[in-house]
Amino acid sequence: MKKNYSIETKCVQGGYTPGNGEPRQIPIIQSTTFKYATSEDMGKLFDLEASGYFYSRLQNPTCDTVAAKICELEGGSAAMLLSSGQAASFFSIFNIATCGDHVISSASIYGGTYNLFAVTMKKMGIEFTFVDPDCTEEELNSAFRENTKAVFGETIANPALTVLDIEKFARAAHAHGVPLIIDNTFATPVNCRPFEHGADIVTHSTTKYMDGHGSAVGGCIVDSGRFDWMAHKEKFPGLCTPDDSYHGITYAERFGKEGAYIYKATAQLMRDFGCSQSPQSAYLLNLGLESLHVRMERHCLNATRVAQFLESHEKIGWVNYPGLKSNKYYELAQKYMPKGTCGVVSFGIKGGRAAAERFMKALKIAAIETHVADARSCCLHPASSTHRQMTDAELSAAGVPSDLVRLSCGIENYNDLIADIAAALEQV
Repeated sequence: MKKNYSIETKCVQGGYTPGNGEPRQIPIIQSTTFKYATSEDMGKLFDLEASGYFYSRLQNPTCDTVAAKICELEGGSAAMLLSSGQAASFFSIFNIATCGDHVISSASIYGGTYNLFAVTMKKMGIEFTFVDPDCTEEELNSAFRENTKAVFGETIANPALTVLDIEKFARAAHAHGVPLIIDNTFATPVNCRPFEHGADIVTHSTTKYMDGHGSAVGGCIVDSGRFDWMAHKEKFPGLCTPDDSYHGITYAERFGKEGAYIYKATAQLMRDFGCSQSPQSAYLLNLGLESLHVRMERHCLNATRVAQFLESHEKIGWVNYPGLKSNKYYELAQKYMPKGTCGVVSFGIKGGRAAAERFMKALKIAAIETHVADARSCCLHPASSTHRQMTDAELSAAGVPSDLVRLSCGIENYNDLIADIAAALEQV
């Protein structure tokens, strides 16, 4: 699709252009395997000398079609779908780091990703240093080591709603010859395109806004195609030296900087871990992508109106939303996401844990769920659910105080959402 088309047109039309008499909607290729006339034909696929499909654990036409759309939306050179956002986070790091390596990450990231990095990948011999996203450039640069292989952060952190200074982190990463990986789940490419600010690789939990309807778990990785792996080949032997497990291919030489990263992740990691997204899930994801630009505008409008209402309510102790002028990240949000941030608002109710629990019980529209970024509003009180094993002191130390309520504003009418919240607060 033409690069100069708007993001709205790419949401609807990107990734797939049917030919004469072909289906208007993307076909669901629900097949594990693909037939070939000769062993030689299939051999070319295994040698990565020809394009095509042989087993859906590695690649599937439906999945590749949807990955191509997300690639267009982000302005990248190559992309791949995965079974979940967690799989995308894991692959994004493990594709370039291995036992004995080091990675820098913002400390303000999704708790599941933090555990993946700090616990599970630590057992694999990869050490992570977590830095304050608001650190100075000097503090950030001091975290690098000789064996540092990447820097990771989230555009808008889940659930802290920290806005990352992408350009600051990109400058530091590039000064040390490593890529910047950004999880762009909450902002989506509709509101922020990290490649335009220096990021090299973008990940998504497509389960969230991209799907938008709670239909299918999924993830995606997009490569900008701009990081020069061969210029730093001593740091990235997996990309810049022959892969003995795949016919001695040197990915950076065979596919260049535009394709090496995704080809390696597919031929090597997807082959071995099998974290593939199903064709049916990819089809559902594409349906969500077609309305992403419309929904994000409403999500942000609703969240802004709700945050403004909460900020003025006498029973609310504090409100955290980067779209509020009073928020510490407002200026950064305006810089990177001038059209809006996301639909998630967190706030504290005066009266602490007990008051928050009463409020949650009184809500009618927003459902109590662990999910966020859905067309339907949903709400969570971590202290009485996901974090219920922690004391109030432990909750505060973790940045999740006992009064915190996380509200993911859907695409309903914001007046109805505000009326529902007001009625629930009357019960507190």
